[in-house]
Amino acid sequence: MANSIPYSILDISPIPQGFTAADALRNSLDVAQHAEKWGYTRYWVAEHHNMTGNASSATAVLLGYLAAGTSRIKLGSGGVMLPNHAPLVIAEQFGTLESIYPGRIELGLGRAPGTDQVTARALRRDLLGSDDRFPQDVRELQHYFGPIQEGQSVKAIPGANTHVPIWILGSSLYGAQLAAHFGLPYAFASHFAPDHLLEAMSIYRELFKPSAQLAKPYSAFVMNVVAADTDEKAQHLFTTLQQNVVRMRRNTRGQLPPPIEDLDAFCEPHEQAAAAHTLQCSVVGSRETVQKGMRTWLDRTGANEILFTGQIFDHQARLRSFEIAAQAAQGL
Repeated sequence: MANSIPYSILDISPIPQGFTAADALRNSLDVAQHAEKWGYTRYWVAEHHNMTGNASSATAVLLGYLAAGTSRIKLGSGGVMLPNHAPLVIAEQFGTLESIYPGRIELGLGRAPGTDQVTARALRRDLLGSDDRFPQDVRELQHYFGPIQEGQSVKAIPGANTHVPIWILGSSLYGAQLAAHFGLPYAFASHFAPDHLLEAMSIYRELFKPSAQLAKPYSAFVMNVVAADTDEKAQHLFTTLQQNVVRMRRNTRGQLPPPIEDLDAFCEPHEQAAAAHTLQCSVVGSRETVQKGMRTWLDRTGANEILFTGQIFDHQARLRSFEIAAQAAQGL
């Protein structure tokens, strides 16, 4: 059954308790290979640093590994945290990927550092890489990906004339305004910061200006999905993500924990309420349940595409969740 709504995956390459980063990276490749068979449009990986539970820090390197192990699915960053990097370096990295895997590489850009300030300083040791330069850095990247101009002194080789598609990612109204002004596709990080989702989507559509890359607005939002054969099993698996959010608020992050039987024994009611607010853009349950949730959020946002993310402890359960999510999305 042909689906009208593209569906994709955002992966942070989670490291479950008792496993290694190498295990997590192999799992990501396995998910990407299955996603290609299940009709997913794109597979993005997110840049995070100094987090013992995430293995996706070297985004461009990971994308090369995933591209070598797949053949059709689009691959990209969701995103590269641009304040951490010189635009020329990113242009060369993604220009290299595009040169090896033409037509499959995308560059999603975020304005936050994706880590704490001490680690951000370790990543980029000068003060020029601040979020205040984000619009200029985006323009600089577009310049490097375009044709070489007469008299151009700094060139991205590879990178020039590759026209790698750029997305703007965000969790506030700023990114929506910038994406609209530049005429770029926009993705909202509603899986952990849902508060401004609907307003951002509306602003993006209202302010959008056509560009050489995009004639009309195109938006996506990120949704947590935990799907299983029954609602009860999915709710049990979901306790992994609930624990993770509570631990982040406690500043006790670590590797991805296994699901638990009694969430009440793990955290206080106010912590559960805070986690529920953070995770409100989630669908948890059987195929029928998650399909209803997808339809509700699509109707609310008016988005063109859904990006699913799923932090599930057991790898086989994670694969099954993405398979069920694909089946549900195909029926929308």
